Amino acid sequence: MTNPTPLSGRRALVTGGASGIGRACAVRLAEAGAAVVVLDRDEAAARAVASSVGGTAVAVDLTDLDAIDALDLDVDVLVNNAGLQHVAPIHEFPADRFSLILRLMLEAPFRLVRGALPHMYGRGWGRVVNVSSIHGLRASAYKSAYVTAKHGLEGLSKVIALEGAPHGVTSNCVNPAYVRTPLVEGQIADQARAHGLSEDEVVEQVMLAPAAVKRLIEPAEVAEAVAYLCSPVADSITGSSLVMDGGWSAH
Repeated sequence: MTNPTPLSGRRALVTGGASGIGRACAVRLAEAGAAVVVLDRDEAAARAVASSVGGTAVAVDLTDLDAIDALDLDVDVLVNNAGLQHVAPIHEFPADRFSLILRLMLEAPFRLVRGALPHMYGRGWGRVVNVSSIHGLRASAYKSAYVTAKHGLEGLSKVIALEGAPHGVTSNCVNPAYVRTPLVEGQIADQARAHGLSEDEVVEQVMLAPAAVKRLIEPAEVAEAVAYLCSPVADSITGSSLVMDGGWSAH
């Protein structure tokens, strides 16, 4: 019989854990037995999620790299999920916004992993799961910072896999297409205004156009993939990207 709580006795840190995919991951990892640290810049929301899963909340802005270095990173599982989006043509893309997105979505995961790995190595076990995107494998126009950050995260994840393997640490990416999250809902509203379409038309005609499966992905589906990669049956999976794109990349 499969152990329903394979992460019992393990400590898991989820960034961007107050909403969307991060919240779903916190819930699912707690169900798997982990003591979950919910990290988010929204302290009240992080506390609410932590309370619901019997975990702890940490409020920090991950664009403050020095603040990351001051965190307690003695964890067994690290889920790098926090992110943001900005849509603009390259020649109009604000340079400071580009830097901010790379800091949050690439440099912050590096700092977090850098701090967590020695603890994982010491125990001979660890899981790093990076919530990437189909945009870690495919580009879209007007998302230069997001695509760049996700492509970089893919490379970082593979290096972690190679270095971590002798120490019992795996590192993988999960690559969903559009997920029903506050970040995506904001994009839907923005694109509806820009294209003069209804929000339903944006989802159908813009977001789901390249996908074979014509629906948004639910956060719980991504969380299930994260939990799978943290489970004993995934011990041999490392340096991989688990694609959940509804057939987008099958073209």
